[in-house]
Amino acid sequence: MSECSTPILSVKNLNKHFGAGCRECRDATKRQLDKNYCPVCSTVYSCQDISFDLFPGEVLGIVGESGSGKSTLMRCLYFDQEVTAGESYLTPYKDGSSNLFEESSQQRRFIRNQLMGKVYQNPVMGLRMNFSSIGNIAEKMIAAGSRNVAAMESRGSELLERVHIPLYRMKEAPKNFSGGMQQRVQIAKAMSNNPPILLLDEVTTGLDLSVQANVLDLIKHLQRELNISILLVSHDLGVIRMLADRTMVMLDGQVVEQGLTDQILEDPQHAYTQQLVHSML
Repeated sequence: MSECSTPILSVKNLNKHFGAGCRECRDATKRQLDKNYCPVCSTVYSCQDISFDLFPGEVLGIVGESGSGKSTLMRCLYFDQEVTAGESYLTPYKDGSSNLFEESSQQRRFIRNQLMGKVYQNPVMGLRMNFSSIGNIAEKMIAAGSRNVAAMESRGSELLERVHIPLYRMKEAPKNFSGGMQQRVQIAKAMSNNPPILLLDEVTTGLDLSVQANVLDLIKHLQRELNISILLVSHDLGVIRMLADRTMVMLDGQVVEQGLTDQILEDPQHAYTQQLVHSML
């Protein structure tokens, strides 16, 4: 992790709810929710005032049970969903002076294609299953403005080699690949334009243990080699322990604890984190 004290990504008071809200739940200070759900109007408060910083070369883990708001947070950061309210600043974009959530759809596309890469839990969300593997990589490069076919083919081949996809299979469609190979193609695609930030959403869920270990080793190696900043969502504390410098624990749409990963795992303060750590022992 870099010693730089300026965050590369700064998120402030991100809120995302599904439903219009009512007078019982609109005021955050008086809200009486059943977990993250308003029993009066059925509004779901998926993310409630989430704030954090991600530093250059850092891996920030986000852990929590299913429904805690982790994946919703990632979807908002990558503009797959609109936020209800909040701010997000990226240092490589306008020197971190502009709230990304207020940018035009054209500028958001630029940010997605040039400054961020995302690897989805389900490869179908991140890949065109009928395109060739190298075609998937080229698609993201074209979206970022690349037009030189030879350069794209060269970059695609280099990335597929780096993620251990045999080059003789580069023209093959990901639908013919195993789950672990599909995730590796997704990683190559996400990295195609050298983004400073990678968003990884439950990338090892559903994979065999040996395949999980290979994918995690690959991420760790690439992160160290390229000094990428990574936001890593997982419900698996083993994954968090292996990769994350710092960890944020989410429950019912809120951050209940955050700190250095070792500190969180060895001396958890919140009852939910204690339960999580205990279940791992």
